[in-house]
Order: sequence, then C-alpha cells, then structure tokens
Amino acid sequence: MEKLKPRTLSGFMELLPQPQQQMERMMEILRRTYALYGFTPLDTPVIESSEVLLAKGGGDTEKQIYRFTKGDADLSLRFDLTVPLAKYVALHYNDLSFPFRRYQIGKVYRGERAQRGRFREFYQADIDVIGDGKLDITNEAEIPAIIYQTFTTLGLRRFQIRVNNRKILNGFYAMQGLTERSGDIMRTVDKLDKIGADKVRTCLMEDCGLTDGQADEILAFIAITGSNEQVLSALQNYAGRSEVFDQGLEELNTVVKYLAAFGVPEENFAVDLTIARGLDYYTGTVYETTLLDHPEIGSVCSGGRYDNLAEYYTDKQLPGVGISIGLTRLFYVLGEQGMLNPDLPTAPADVLVLPMTDDLAPAIALSTRLRAAGIRTQLYTEAKKFKAKMNYADKQGIPYVIFLGDDEIAQSLVSCKDMVSGEQTKLGFDETLQRIRAGLAEKNAGAVILEK
Repeated sequence: MEKLKPRTLSGFMELLPQPQQQMERMMEILRRTYALYGFTPLDTPVIESSEVLLAKGGGDTEKQIYRFTKGDADLSLRFDLTVPLAKYVALHYNDLSFPFRRYQIGKVYRGERAQRGRFREFYQADIDVIGDGKLDITNEAEIPAIIYQTFTTLGLRRFQIRVNNRKILNGFYAMQGLTERSGDIMRTVDKLDKIGADKVRTCLMEDCGLTDGQADEILAFIAITGSNEQVLSALQNYAGRSEVFDQGLEELNTVVKYLAAFGVPEENFAVDLTIARGLDYYTGTVYETTLLDHPEIGSVCSGGRYDNLAEYYTDKQLPGVGISIGLTRLFYVLGEQGMLNPDLPTAPADVLVLPMTDDLAPAIALSTRLRAAGIRTQLYTEAKKFKAKMNYADKQGIPYVIFLGDDEIAQSLVSCKDMVSGEQTKLGFDETLQRIRAGLAEKNAGAVILEK
C-alpha cells in the first residue's frame, strides 16, 4: 500500500518539543500575570452555532470564518474569543458576579491568506472585564497596565501601548458631517501603518467618497503627535463642538492619568489618534501594542472598550473592556528574531533516573520520592547501552541524571550528575534534592524573551 505523505496544512503551526516548552512557559507567565489582577480562567467551545457566532459579524469576519454543516446544523469555528465571551455572559448572567473578570488562552480560526507571522489557526490570550449596566473608566486604564506587566514579565522592554478613544473619532467625524461614513473612514485610517498616508488619502476619497478638503482635514487630525500631554492639549482645541468628542476626551485624559498611577512609564504608552481598531463593536478606549524594534509586524496586542457586544443575545446592558494578545504570531516573530532565551530549560523532566541494577524497585521508589518533592522525574528503563542513555538525556536537555547502583543502594546515597557542568556528586537524598532545587532555580531565573 502506498504511504500517504504526512503534511501539515498551510497556516497551521506544529512545534517540536523544545519550542513547545518555550510556548508553554510563555502561556504560564500570562496565566500567572492575569491571575494577579483577579481574573478567572475560562474556556468556551471552539465550535459554535453560526447564527450565534456571526450575530454581529459580517464584512471581513464572514469572509474569513470557517463555516460548515453537520446534518442540519450550521456551525462555525470561533474567529476570536470575545464574541463567545459575550454569548457566555448572556447565557450565564444569573450565575455570575459582576464585574466579571476572565482570561482565556485558546485557539481561534480565520481563513485568511497564510503569510509570515500570520496563521489560520492560532492562539489568542485574552482578558476582559464585563460590567452589569455600567463599567468604571478605571478598568480602561488597568487593561493596558496589565499589558505592561505581562510584557515586562516576559522580558520585553522595547514596546509601546498606543491608546485612543473611539468617541473622540466619532465626535470629530460628526463635526465634519461624516457620521454615516465614520465606520468606513475609521477602518480606512486603521490601515495607516500598513499602506501609508498617501494611500489612505486615496482610499478616503475613492472608497469613502470624501472630498479633498475632508480627506486633508482627517489626515491633519490624525497627524497630531508629540508627548501625551501635547496631544491632549491639541485635542482641547476641538472641545466644545461635539458632546461625544468632549466625553471621549475626558475619558482619554482619565486613562492617561491612571496609567501613570498604575506605574506604566510614559515611554511605554502613547496617545495615538490613528488607532481606531477595525471592528465595529468598540465604543470607547482602544489599544494597540507594537514592538518598537519590529514595527513591520504590526500590533501584537490590541483591544478596547465595547458597550453593546451582547445586544444580540440579551436585553441587558453588559459593557466590557479587554485586550487580546496574538500569542502564536508573537511567538513566531520572537523565534524568528532569535529573541527566545535559549538558556532556559525546555526539557520534559528535571531529572532522569538510570537504574544500574536488575531490580528496579529502588529506582522506582527513588523516582516516586523525587516527584513527591516536586521534581519532574523520568525513570529510564529501556534496554540500551549506557552511552545511548546519556545521549538521550543530553538530547532532551534534562539537566540532571541520577545513577542508582548496588553501592548507592547499600549506602543510602544518590549519584547525581549535572549535565551542563559535568559535576557529579554522591550524597544523601536530602542533600541531592537541595542541590537539584538550587540548580533548577538558577537555570530558571532568566526571562523568556531576550531583547537585542
């Protein structure tokens, strides 16, 4: 029988064991950081009813979604984690306490063209805060503070969280008499980093039907730059002409003020009037985060405030604010740039126990004791030569190998070799355990990401 050639679909990532361990380490840091801020873990189904998932979709979302039928059921793979969250909160409203703070790390699916750093199946790492009727503006400042804490814990320093407010944009477009076209305009302006000001101007005129003067006015507005204080001061010149604009400006001032109080340095966040976010459900503060040394990859973390996301599922007002880290994309780019710390352990075990006697009971007992002490331990019992066993430990990157022979058993000692330094000791169990713990703490002390 002819064998099928194994292959992985384009746009789907499969990792070898060592990079998978690096990815898992990043996920663990995200979980710990999100938990520090009082977020609870959540998991939602990968497959949803198309009717539910696409209630507020349309446009590019509907074009990219993986949709199929099973019997009479019209089903779709989730394209983000936010819409399923809205369904979840509406469905379980009576069982939840508000504000409801959740984090979720899970795979999503988009049938877009696979390219460098963009995948069709990828992990997102989201946090959201959902309010019952109202949601205090402080949450809109805390979300980017959590981004800052997460990225710095991972080891990143050279990044910038760019902040804007959709009400400022909506108010500005209302002043220009462009309210009905504001959605199309914001989606066009959101492409500024990708296509440049000249092409944005062309799109505003050809696709959005704006005049020369209107296009120039918009480009001049979004070109307001400087320090956060300077941008906010320039925006004040537009105040008093639109109630929506004034509300957005007040909210943006509050977010900037509280960001400083949350301990986010100004070099890591900036008011940027070009940020609009393409999705229609954002209604207030919006965020995008970029790596300053790699602007070509675009935003690696984005999100914002939304007031009506659950309106298709419930009459209750459930405002929220959240962000999403494109984890697969971030991991891919970091690996490509050589920024993943190669010195952090990626082995599946801390210790490999090699029995040197025919009776395996002592080695089994020792392995059990090590695991009870919290040491990840693999017992190797394959009938191979000693060199092959040591090569296995070396290839796996297992930091310690324990040999247990007749002498060690008789003397109640443990022979332990550090596979990096080559040092080998013959000590009691407690002393060996202390040595392994101290060595592991040192090996795990570095950051996951090393900036160049």
